[in-house]
Amino acid sequence: CSCMFTVPNVDLPPLCSSRFRPGPPGEQAQAASQFIADDLCVDRGKLCWVLYCDIMCLDYDGNILDACIIALLAALKNTQLPEVTVNKETCSPEVNLEKRQRLHIHKHPASASFCVFDDSILIVDPTAEEESLSTAHLTVVTDEGGRLCSVHKPGGTSLSGEKLQECINRATARQREIHKLIDKSFVCCLKSEADKQHSIDHSCPCVCVCVCV
Repeated sequence: CSCMFTVPNVDLPPLCSSRFRPGPPGEQAQAASQFIADDLCVDRGKLCWVLYCDIMCLDYDGNILDACIIALLAALKNTQLPEVTVNKETCSPEVNLEKRQRLHIHKHPASASFCVFDDSILIVDPTAEEESLSTAHLTVVTDEGGRLCSVHKPGGTSLSGEKLQECINRATARQREIHKLIDKSFVCCLKSEADKQHSIDHSCPCVCVCVCV
């Protein structure tokens, strides 16, 4: 039984851009919903949390994957779940709402997206217009250990090994910058959390994120 259940869903409504239409999620929204998992096991092989992470884009101007991964990772780092144990006699879960703990996120992936023009020019963090004019689009996901997590290239022209390695190197450097930025913001959040604790309701275990791109 797997103990890693996060179910991300990216919504790209017509509100965020005229290029999207009402209806089922398009290919771009589905591709943006496939990253990040965490250890949410309560009792291995028997019980685990499932987090439904809804990300809605409010203003689309390209590079949706990078924004979604940053927002989702930041939201998960700030999520608290009540303590759950399994009663050995009844085999039923028991929830302690008075005791909460943060998620243990073992990896901190970050992505870097590139637009490629004729295998010679790379543009990092492209706008929607740059994406539409490029000959290929590439997203590289790495973690804090410099390990390659994923490469997403939805068609387009081929990319040389040299250019691909350049993208990976840039993505690794970008991951370190993003990780520092998220940690800095998280520390600031913790400092102000005590003052706001009485007004925050943590009863819902799902994570909802709004993203402005």
